[in-house]
Amino acid sequence: MSDTITADLVDLDLSADTKEAAARALAERMAAQGRVTDLEGFLADVAAREAQMPTGLDGGIGIPHCRSAHVTEPTLAFGRSAAGIDFGAPDGPADLIFLIAAPAGADDAHLTLLSALARRLMNTGFTDALRAATDAEHAAALIRGEETAPGGPEAAPGDTGADEGEADSEDAAPDDSVAAPAAASAGAATGPTDGDRPFRIVAVTSCPTGIAHTYMAAESLENAGREAGVEITVETQGSAGFTRLDPAVIAAADGVILAHDVPVRDKQRFAGKPTVDTGVKAAVNRPAALITEVRAKAARGETTEAAPASTPVERAGADGEGYGTRLRRWLMSGVSYMVPFVAAGGLLIALGFAIGGYEINEAPSVMDHFVWTQADSWGALLFQIGGVAFGFLVPVLAGYIAYGMADRPGLVPGFVGGAISLTINAGFLGGLAAGLIAGGVVLAIQKVNIPAALRGIMPVVVIPLISSAVVGFLMFVVIGKPIAEAQKGMTDWLAGLTGANAVLLGALLGLMMCFDLGGPVNKVAYTFATAGIAVADPGDSAMKVMAAVMAAGMVPPLAMALATTVRGRLFNRAERENGKAAWVLGASFISEGAIPFAAADPLRVIPASMAGGAVTGALSMASGATLRAPHGGIFVVPLIGNPLLYLVAIAAGVGVTTALVIVLKGLRGTTDPAGPATGEDTAPAPAAGGAGTSKETVAAQP
Repeated sequence: MSDTITADLVDLDLSADTKEAAARALAERMAAQGRVTDLEGFLADVAAREAQMPTGLDGGIGIPHCRSAHVTEPTLAFGRSAAGIDFGAPDGPADLIFLIAAPAGADDAHLTLLSALARRLMNTGFTDALRAATDAEHAAALIRGEETAPGGPEAAPGDTGADEGEADSEDAAPDDSVAAPAAASAGAATGPTDGDRPFRIVAVTSCPTGIAHTYMAAESLENAGREAGVEITVETQGSAGFTRLDPAVIAAADGVILAHDVPVRDKQRFAGKPTVDTGVKAAVNRPAALITEVRAKAARGETTEAAPASTPVERAGADGEGYGTRLRRWLMSGVSYMVPFVAAGGLLIALGFAIGGYEINEAPSVMDHFVWTQADSWGALLFQIGGVAFGFLVPVLAGYIAYGMADRPGLVPGFVGGAISLTINAGFLGGLAAGLIAGGVVLAIQKVNIPAALRGIMPVVVIPLISSAVVGFLMFVVIGKPIAEAQKGMTDWLAGLTGANAVLLGALLGLMMCFDLGGPVNKVAYTFATAGIAVADPGDSAMKVMAAVMAAGMVPPLAMALATTVRGRLFNRAERENGKAAWVLGASFISEGAIPFAAADPLRVIPASMAGGAVTGALSMASGATLRAPHGGIFVVPLIGNPLLYLVAIAAGVGVTTALVIVLKGLRGTTDPAGPATGEDTAPAPAAGGAGTSKETVAAQP
């Protein structure tokens, strides 16, 4: 931890009187060392994390912490307050304040060190030594583990067996996963027992950030277990990954403690056992009470019900999600499975037109007429394969919406409902309705109490039969015709768009494509465009919409790449490296290439991207550019109608976004005048592959 905290990051006379002022005072020390690039942005991330759950702990400790795109390397600052500062702890103000800052894509080794510090805070000898420290260097050395606190030797952070296990990936082999839990429980079986062996508990701890409370709760439970003579094994689901408890350890456990503020991963492993389910701070503040409670439940024979297998959406979701959030996940499940069919079918159809001309859609079946040496025959072949692929779009959309809701039993009625939607010309709107209905019907059937003798045939006979019949009845007889009329109305509206209306639609779609860079709003715009061309003979207006959507989606990553090239001093080293990759991502129509920049500076990058996207969308519609392929970026330019003006539209939007980003970032110069050119360049640069992590930061910053 030698590079995580230094004497310059220690304030033994912290004069702040509020937690906000304390965080600012310590963050200013981080910024002075070049470890925080945007002070206000970082403090906003700290405040957002604090709003989720107070970070004060019993014993006079405050640990404000967050993961932030404005942090260049994992850093810890320490402050000691004589008057005490309220961080929301039950026992009163905190006099020891630790501000922990981790980058959005922090490496596991550093996070493991910070996690080890969190465990050491449970040692009263360690905290007493910090209260008695007389100079900053001594306090920093204590925190780094270079000096031993009174009361017994302490392992340096990261040297415990448990922490070594926690640094492993989630996908570690089962044999490797035994080491950490075994180490954690090796010394727990001391003291009196209730029989031939001690009472055995397995526990899971997790907090929104996965840095501090997760590991402090684990340490607290392990210490309380030793005192109570209980054998306790803890799985810490932290930022540095987690090592799954060995199934044999879970099977042998007498009780379970789940101390968490985020959903427990693979929670169904613990079904059927006496369980105490609580917040992570309860494990930090009153671990002995939790152990007593789970032992009492075991004595009374209280167990949790065996949980049914969760659906893919439930595994990805969070406890307490509203219906709107789940609905979005279900719809996105269908769209994500549909997009490959759209891409393959659309590109094949576009290639067919490019090779055989625009009359190729009137060619006879290649089964009846195919000449190996004629280009028209090859064009017809590609067109007809693409048409078959497009025929799966609506059934796949409906089938996987139902799958997202009800798992595999939803597939059959979902596909059947989607196929009916095509039969009655209800199109994509019908597919959406069929998928939701199919999933709901299956979930309703699964709630019915079935005799044990019939349960074996439920998934293969009863559920597919009943659900398909219900969905078919509703689609054919009840709602199919109104949906088909709505689909026809939308198609006619698109076909009638001309002049200013078309330009305004292009601007709106451009704004949507650049609002969340691959998120739900972006997907709505993209799905709207692909729905229009997902037919064998799409209208001219539908192809204009597809062209505008793809052009706008290319703008943000290309603009970020250009901005890092012409004004590199406004960006840190990691952003400049990401800028190089953004050239290729933008040219390939992968909007997510701009996510690292939006994560680091959303208030400047996102509005600038939206402005450029709106310009490009409007110009593309005004130019009359058309596109039959739903993907491909510049690699499908030969398939674009009016390609020159199309490229001009993209260039105009890229220019607007680049100029706005440079101007807006330049205005920030008074806050961070020369930091990126010096301090950040010396900091370790995250790998370019960190974009995926940055994206999650945008969506839900802890």
